[in-house]
Amino acid sequence: MMLPEGLDWVRGTATGRSWLATLPTWLAECAEQWSLRLGPPFRQAYASLALPADLPDGTAAVLKLQYPDEDSRHEADALTHWDGDGAIRLLAHDPERRALLVERCRPGTPLYELPGDRALDAMTGLLPRLWRPAGGPFTPLAEEAAGWIDRMPRRWAAHGRPYERRLLDAALALLTDLVSSQGEQVLVNQDLHAGNVLAADREPWLVIDPKPLTGEREFSVVPLVRGPELGHSPGAVRRRLDRLTAELNLDRERVRGWTIGHTLAWSLTDDSVFPHQIEVVRWLLDGWRS
Repeated sequence: MMLPEGLDWVRGTATGRSWLATLPTWLAECAEQWSLRLGPPFRQAYASLALPADLPDGTAAVLKLQYPDEDSRHEADALTHWDGDGAIRLLAHDPERRALLVERCRPGTPLYELPGDRALDAMTGLLPRLWRPAGGPFTPLAEEAAGWIDRMPRRWAAHGRPYERRLLDAALALLTDLVSSQGEQVLVNQDLHAGNVLAADREPWLVIDPKPLTGEREFSVVPLVRGPELGHSPGAVRRRLDRLTAELNLDRERVRGWTIGHTLAWSLTDDSVFPHQIEVVRWLLDGWRS
């Protein structure tokens, strides 16, 4: 089996190598269990192994074998909760293998191929449908944010202080305040960028690959505000912030605060630094005018 280039990073960890060793067996077992005819892996996948799959009745699906991280643990639960309303349908789930059989989007064009304003039009129509009240088994945003607050200073020091201390202090202060003052808790997706929304035949656009939490609505637009998919510049980031908050009736200061905190938290992993994320934080801190 040829591994997509986007998954090369998993070879660098013991967990990743163990996961890779299981994939051929799990693929064969899933194909047999669900009577699938599989195609070659999607090249753009980098958080799971995903392959086109055809069911015996001709249904076009995707088989996903998830890398065993925590962020995507409840992807199947989120898809079940949405039940195809604005998101792809879950067709089958094997929790032991972290295998999901999901609806295939056709033609599958990513949202970022639209002009920026048209992409935002699509998202302002889609997002309110995804804001469903939810509790367990989803991780609360408050709990997730506590983890960011704990890890950020340690990772910042371990990487040799790759950005100014003032950014870290600002993000920690904002997150601490936001966590304790949230509004109504709904199902939110901390990876809802314009590459995870695809054109489909059942609906114009469907969400894929959720990393679900329960939190206030203001958090749900953070990946769209910060993501480079719809343009990476101070003006593009602020335009997305302005349009999404105004048209979805969200508190702009809270969206800005969540964007600063979450973006800085995701700018460092144990092994990597993502400078474009740090740039977004600087733009929102330095160029903001109320």
